[in-house]
Amino acid sequence: MTAFEHCLTERDDAILWITINRPAALNALNPLAHRELAAALDGFAADPALRVAVLTGAGERAFCVGSDLKARAAANADDHPATGFAGLTHRFDLLKPVIAAVNGLALGGGVEIVAACDLAIAADHAEFGLPEPRVGLAALGGGGLQRLARALPLKHAMDLVLTGRRIGAEDARRLGLINDVVPRTELKARVRAVAQMIIEGAPLAIEASKQVMLQSLAEPDLAAALRARYPAAERMLASDDAKEGQRAFVEKRKPRWQGR
Repeated sequence: MTAFEHCLTERDDAILWITINRPAALNALNPLAHRELAAALDGFAADPALRVAVLTGAGERAFCVGSDLKARAAANADDHPATGFAGLTHRFDLLKPVIAAVNGLALGGGVEIVAACDLAIAADHAEFGLPEPRVGLAALGGGGLQRLARALPLKHAMDLVLTGRRIGAEDARRLGLINDVVPRTELKARVRAVAQMIIEGAPLAIEASKQVMLQSLAEPDLAAALRARYPAAERMLASDDAKEGQRAFVEKRKPRWQGR
């Protein structure tokens, strides 16, 4: 993988670990960090051998505390690529799963990253908050307001957005912002185990499942969502892997996925 200044990448079989590497700044993102994360995710998307990406932060204090306000204040504007905050939040064509491994503070844009990931698992000391109004801003750069309004009960989302207060990992799990909470020493192992469960599924089936769930949200009602066309699902149904999965079940053996 490409060497970056502000992020680290590590291949772990079919898993790509992407670590925001600015611990002295609590993993706040400056323009270069945004672009490096975007490039890392571009590489993940383009590599058929990689099935799941994991986003995390360096050190134990912070996952990501959002924008580097010193860098942002210089331009008085967000400066990140077309794929959005951390190169992720506006990336709507990535059908491979992305997991957030929340290893500490997730504030502002850090919560937006969590919301943009497909799954999120947090260490028990992690905290979450959207303090943007306290510095005269709102969670707009990474679509946090729009995603939370769709993903959480509206009054819970309003509470987080309007008060700017922090909540702990267990409260974040209860609200549905994250999937699970584990002791900090067990975070990597738990995330890897979840990623491996995903990898056991056929690649095209995983991609089809993600596309149908997300694309169907844009339909006006359930009937329209059921009638809609989903290209990834069509590819899956016509694939060799669809036949292989059924043969393997009948023959009582483990399927051999080819991704085609």
